[in-house]
Amino acid sequence: MLVGALSAASVALVALVASTVIVVNTPQEEPPTGGTDLTAFYDSALHARPHPAEVDIVDHPLYDVAMPEPVDCELPELRTGSDDSWEAFANEAGTCLNDLWAPVMDELGLDPDLPEITVTNDALATDTDDSFTLAYYESDRGLITVVLPSVRQVGEQIPDDHEAHVWLALMGHEYAHHVQYATGILGISHDLRRRAGSEADELDTLRRTELQAECMAGVGLRGLTDPDGDALDVVNEHFNGGGDLDTHGSAANRAFWLESGYTSPTVGGCNTYEASDRDVT
Repeated sequence: MLVGALSAASVALVALVASTVIVVNTPQEEPPTGGTDLTAFYDSALHARPHPAEVDIVDHPLYDVAMPEPVDCELPELRTGSDDSWEAFANEAGTCLNDLWAPVMDELGLDPDLPEITVTNDALATDTDDSFTLAYYESDRGLITVVLPSVRQVGEQIPDDHEAHVWLALMGHEYAHHVQYATGILGISHDLRRRAGSEADELDTLRRTELQAECMAGVGLRGLTDPDGDALDVVNEHFNGGGDLDTHGSAANRAFWLESGYTSPTVGGCNTYEASDRDVT
């Protein structure tokens, strides 16, 4: 799963971090009425569909839009032990992501409400010692929530000079679910999962949704960090370095899609719904 020189303890640690990303990267939803409980928490209601036209998640006009140009983003120094510092960091990251994605929304003729961002010291009741939530997006509330006890636990294993990039990618992934919601993609994905005839089909749709969000996290990294820096490598090292996951894809594919968002000329680089099966396993 990882480089063979790593000890068994290190392998277990990285796998744990990967499993937390699984829960982290999943927007909240009511449990599906059929199939397998994937411990994914979504809200499926599209209380205000942002686009009057029928949505095609394979051939969506979003994919023709050029990747947004970088924007200046001066994130405040993150003192991970401080609730106030975490809230300031998360909200400034959200402001930067709003600015980054605004031209894309304008190109599509959309004017969605901007998501609110908050932090909490309360873990989800469904969290366990092996799999816990770092952050989540609720479409019905337009809210991204960062779970502070979880991010602090994971952050203990991340070098201080890497944390800003890692947590910016986390915010970028959750913001990507907002982009999916605003464009109608998230609602169609939910419908496909509910109508899935098998667990395998349900998991396939979920993986495509989550890997697209990972790709859009790459868009955020490219647009908000130094293009000559090491943000991409840092995030892949800590979040996509090991641990193949049925719901979020293999480590190799997560890294592939993050890099696709970082390097592609159009948002079509994040069209996971048209990708071959081998790229979304």
